[in-house]
Amino acid sequence: MDSEPSSQNPTDMTAFVQNLLGQMIDELEQSINNLKAEMGTEMPAKKPDEPKPADSA
Repeated sequence: MDSEPSSQNPTDMTAFVQNLLGQMIDELEQSINNLKAEMGTEMPAKKPDEPKPADSA
């Protein structure tokens, strides 16, 4: 190889990584939307992780 990773400009590498992560996030969001569509329901914004006891009122 002609180019060595150690000779890369850190600013260029930062921009490259940010761009790559942005693309990965976009792909992940698209996959999530596809799964939601397959399920036929929109996921609620908040899911109750723990059931509340009846006597907590």
